[in-house]
Amino acid sequence: MDKYIIAHDMGTSSDKAVLIDFNGKIVASQKEDYPTYYPYPSWVEQVPSDYWNAVCKASKILVEKTGIAPASVMGVIFSTQSMGLIPMDEKGNTLYNNITWVDGRAEKQAQSLMKKLGGKKIFSLVSGTPIMGKDVIAKIRWLKDERPDVYNHTRWFVDVNGYLKYKCTGKIVAELSGASSYGLDLKKKTWMSALKLVGTDMNRLPPLVKSTDIVGGLLPEAAEAMGLKPETPVFGGSDDVQSAAIGSGMNGDGDIHIYLGTSAWVCASSRDKTKFKHGAAAIQSADPLMNLIVGLTEAAGSNIEWLIEQFFKHERDEYGEGIYAYMDKIIETVPAGSDYLICTPWMLGERCPVSSTTTRATLYNINPEHTRHHLMRAVYEGIAYNLRWILENLEKDYGFKSEHFRIIGGGALDKAWMQIIADITGKEFSVIENPRNAGALGAAITALIGLKEISGFDAARDYVTVAETYRPDRKNKELYEKLFQSYQNIYSGLEKAYRGINSDRFV
Repeated sequence: MDKYIIAHDMGTSSDKAVLIDFNGKIVASQKEDYPTYYPYPSWVEQVPSDYWNAVCKASKILVEKTGIAPASVMGVIFSTQSMGLIPMDEKGNTLYNNITWVDGRAEKQAQSLMKKLGGKKIFSLVSGTPIMGKDVIAKIRWLKDERPDVYNHTRWFVDVNGYLKYKCTGKIVAELSGASSYGLDLKKKTWMSALKLVGTDMNRLPPLVKSTDIVGGLLPEAAEAMGLKPETPVFGGSDDVQSAAIGSGMNGDGDIHIYLGTSAWVCASSRDKTKFKHGAAAIQSADPLMNLIVGLTEAAGSNIEWLIEQFFKHERDEYGEGIYAYMDKIIETVPAGSDYLICTPWMLGERCPVSSTTTRATLYNINPEHTRHHLMRAVYEGIAYNLRWILENLEKDYGFKSEHFRIIGGGALDKAWMQIIADITGKEFSVIENPRNAGALGAAITALIGLKEISGFDAARDYVTVAETYRPDRKNKELYEKLFQSYQNIYSGLEKAYRGINSDRFV
């Protein structure tokens, strides 16, 4: 009998459930969407039960459409969006919606916490980065200040991964990589003691497990809902960045990968780097022996979806899923640099290369000759400028060389965009096979290590195949150098204006 892992890649908008065999082959996948709610400016929530319903439905469909025996599934593992905050009571009931990673409601609490610890400047010198209204520590304080009815009944604070493991096994735990977005001592692998200094009740933080640990077996009711066998092992899993690093094959010391999906990130694996600089965060890898330095840009593919919805709705209705191929053809008709039109991608504020809750996207240098096609290319270029800025910061701040990296995620399938990124960064890079499923593959590899089917994380590279390599077109180098400098100047020139117009709205 063949053996399989079901890996659930829980993104910002959907669960991608992937059935993977013990050789790392992707056998089948199933996508189930869930909604996002925006009750107030800067608030971004999701309903935890929607995650669980998606997991159950996707798992059942995978088993049914492939015809595999439920007993052939040797493990379930989750790769989830990070920085979720889900308060649960003693009985395991959720008391509030998930306050998602992109929610910026707690800016007032962030400023208050930094003031308590010496002010923003001193805090940043010590920690490497200021606390933002999107950080979990500030959101916990927001619940304490604004919703004491919820906070006082909370027994556990869990993230999306912790919630799903509880639904599967009935056990409350936090995995190390997910814990690092709350506050993890990267050397001791324990909750950071400094959390006490800002008033965090340490008793509400769950016990810690590793990504490869078997947390427990599927409860009978969970197994029935998922179409699987009771007692199927459920693993610690990890956050999405960490599983993607494994699934990209770039998990060695100094390796870099870029993810392009709804959001985007630049991630470097490291054995010893632990500093926070210019918005880049040092977090725990899925590999307990490694850390990751991650620069997260909060809106990437979501900007492109906005562009389609607002300016190419007719074409989307006409082409359906072919809209992206249509856009590729249009992009190639617009000159490099979009005739000096620049679009910054900061629709939801930003974390890296600049940390700001109040910053928003800007269309710069528009003139009467520009068309919606120029805007289209400018959006793709703007995201590429942001990625270049992060790459340069990683080299300057940490010494990471980015002469060759890999790109994963759905955006990696867009060839015109890949060439734009090569031209703007001036770097050569590769795209792997099945880039959309890199996170799920990384999660499955983690489970196979937990089952002792794979010797360790060093073997992950053997499960990843490169599909295509992109190289920069040097004829665009001078133009993009000039426009990149202008792109950086937009932020420095408008930072005060952004704060002036948005500070009162996003606190």
